[in-house]
Amino acid sequence: MLNTTSLRGALTEAWPDHKGRLQAALLASLTLGLAPYYPHAHVWKQLMNIAHGTLTEPIDMFDLALHGAPWVALFFFLGLFLRDGAGRLGAHRLQQQ
Repeated sequence: MLNTTSLRGALTEAWPDHKGRLQAALLASLTLGLAPYYPHAHVWKQLMNIAHGTLTEPIDMFDLALHGAPWVALFFFLGLFLRDGAGRLGAHRLQQQ
């Protein structure tokens, strides 16, 4: 068992359980989530359209959903990883009492 007296130790212990999902979501975000790359990331263009109020076409909304899905998955899996690490740290501290 690794050192779970700190959050870093708890996250290190939780990493093997979450490694595959986080790496896959990161790869999808950097490839599918940003493509096409020139002149700027496509998802960024769609977010700017939302900010300017010009995202009105259904195809653009569908495009945003497809390019944004990998980013949503990445943040979701990152949140699960952090929650698991914090839970392991809390469980370790409860055992110490």
